Amino acid sequence: MVILDQQLTNDLKESMRAGDTARRDVIRFLRAALKNAQIARVQVPDDLAEDGVAGAEVARSADRDRPLSDDEELAVLKRQIKQRQDSIEQFERAGRPDLVEREEAQLAILQAYLPAGLSADEIEALVRAVVAETGATGPSDMKVVMPALLARAAGRADSRALSDAAKRALAAR
Repeated sequence: MVILDQQLTNDLKESMRAGDTARRDVIRFLRAALKNAQIARVQVPDDLAEDGVAGAEVARSADRDRPLSDDEELAVLKRQIKQRQDSIEQFERAGRPDLVEREEAQLAILQAYLPAGLSADEIEALVRAVVAETGATGPSDMKVVMPALLARAAGRADSRALSDAAKRALAAR
């Protein structure tokens, strides 16, 4: 998506002018992750994939130079956000508040680039609708509710928030 790339470039320039090193670094990491995802589009020959023979050539994919789609960019952004959330959990367990604070600041910067998501009330309403549609009766029906819930949310809500809301709704039944 060209719009996100332009926004990141403009935000990078602004952060450099303002001397905001934390924002600058996060934007650089995100741009690098997006570029790496674009470069990762390579085709592995069948013989290399099967036996891993060194020296076999990897063909350049025609899609490698094509910009990432909106969905692909969103997936990269969500991976970066998930990475920060996991780091925060690990640092909290390790008793490192300084690193937790740094990761939370990076997380806030990354979340600014997410498209508008569902509010807590919208998530609750969506969960109630999906539970009613699937006929779920208790917590044991999470395996039925979650796939339908994730499909209906279509990336507009964090899977953890959806899971927590579904657990609450199913526990109340």
